Amino acid sequence: MKKSLLAFVFSPFLMYAQEVPKLSDEMALKLLEKPLHCINQEYPNKTAHIINNAGEVTLTPKDLHPSFYGCFDWHSSVHGHWMLVRLLKTKPNLPNVKDIENILDSSLKKENLVAEADYFTKYQLTTTFERTYGWAWLLKLDEELTTWNHPKAKIWHENLKPLTDKILQSWKTYLPKQTYPNRTGVHPNTAFGLAFAIDWAKANNDQEFENQLKEKAKYFYGKDQKTPAYLEPDGSDFFSPSLEIADLMRRVLPQKEFVLWLNSFYEKRSLENIEKIPVVSDLSDYQTVHLVGLSFSKAWCMKGISKALPEGHPLKKSFKKTADVFLANGLPLLFQGNYGGDHWLASFAVYSLED
Repeated sequence: MKKSLLAFVFSPFLMYAQEVPKLSDEMALKLLEKPLHCINQEYPNKTAHIINNAGEVTLTPKDLHPSFYGCFDWHSSVHGHWMLVRLLKTKPNLPNVKDIENILDSSLKKENLVAEADYFTKYQLTTTFERTYGWAWLLKLDEELTTWNHPKAKIWHENLKPLTDKILQSWKTYLPKQTYPNRTGVHPNTAFGLAFAIDWAKANNDQEFENQLKEKAKYFYGKDQKTPAYLEPDGSDFFSPSLEIADLMRRVLPQKEFVLWLNSFYEKRSLENIEKIPVVSDLSDYQTVHLVGLSFSKAWCMKGISKALPEGHPLKKSFKKTADVFLANGLPLLFQGNYGGDHWLASFAVYSLED
């Protein structure tokens, strides 16, 4: 263990944070209001479709994406659907269960999802569509259904299969050709995508894909040292580039190797910086509000890293406590903004609130 890491302690105020937020039924119901409102809201919409000819100019988001047209953009709709499935699965006694089931029945119709899969071949220049952020959330949705022994989940999982298969085909084609990682704090972040893909591969026993993902992760990040996390964040980040890498590598390396890697990855000044709560100066700004999501993604990364560390490691308790602080500060902001955050932040909150 490096002396600088042993000497590091988080700011005292973090040790006396507010009550630790929990994903209670009451909290789940409040968060569910967000995706239930926007899943079927087509506009405003930020489509990522590249128009190839005049005939495509008049296509609406719902024409292009009959399942995932709401919640402002495709990926937000996908992880909004993931959230509905997750809460239906883990909290089956909520009073609005039927409403959730009806939405999922409608969105996850077989013909809709066939059309979603066909999108990747029907139009030109769609090979990069939602690569790899949206791909990752689609696999997380499929993973949730795969691991749920429920009659409806089995139907939805089977209906989703054409799209899942298309995403997998695209990812397995792209992975060997990806020479460099994206170390950004927004959608193209490579470490985030690889982490979710590994989770899917494990849940679906795709050992070959899992091995390929892990080897790519080690190739990209295995020799990283003294990461410049003291420069984080950028002004519209919803990921911490360094924490996403660490959260990926705890999935990839055995515990002893991970500890050695982590001790070389972070220096004191970077650790001091990543524990700071993001300043969100304008909740109404669709880019600045990303920083609310940064609190949630930092929380889930720190929780995951903490669990992976052995007892006695100086970051094990510190990361867990700091994660709770990020949650306690992020949740009130989620309920104070506008559609710029409403269309996506609730699913980030649910993922970060879970143990």
